[in-house]
Amino acid sequence: MSEPFLRAGGCACGAVRFTTTGRPRRGGLCHCLTCRKAHASAFNPFVVFAPASVEVVGKVTAWESSLGYLRYFCGLCGARVFAENRDESGDTEYELSLGSFDEPGWFTPEYESWTIRREPWLRPMDVPQNRRERRD
Repeated sequence: MSEPFLRAGGCACGAVRFTTTGRPRRGGLCHCLTCRKAHASAFNPFVVFAPASVEVVGKVTAWESSLGYLRYFCGLCGARVFAENRDESGDTEYELSLGSFDEPGWFTPEYESWTIRREPWLRPMDVPQNRRERRD
C-alpha cells in the first residue's frame, strides 16, 4: 500500500493550519479582479480539493465574495487560507492558495482564468488560456 500524498500549510502567523490528503482535482491561476484584490496580488495560484481531503485547524473568518464562494482567512493575521466553492448542484470544493502551503514547487498550474485581467507585463503560461471562467 502506498503512502497518502500529504501536504501541509497555513496562515502567516500559524494560528490556522491545514493538511491535504491525496492529489488535487485541478489547479490554475486566476486573474479575476476579486482574486487580485483579495490576495493583494497580480493573480491567485490555487489548487482544488474535495472537502474530505482537507482538514483545517484554527479559527477562521469567512467572507462571501460571490454567491456560493466563501473566502476563509485567519482572524488574527488576516491571511487568506482557503475558499469554499458551492455550485448550483450543491457540489462543494475547497480551493487552497499555493502560497499557503509550507513547501513550494509541488504543483504547476494547469490553466489560467480571467486572462482579460492579466497584467500586461505578465507572460501567459504554456497552459490553456480562459478569457473568463474555466469551462469543463
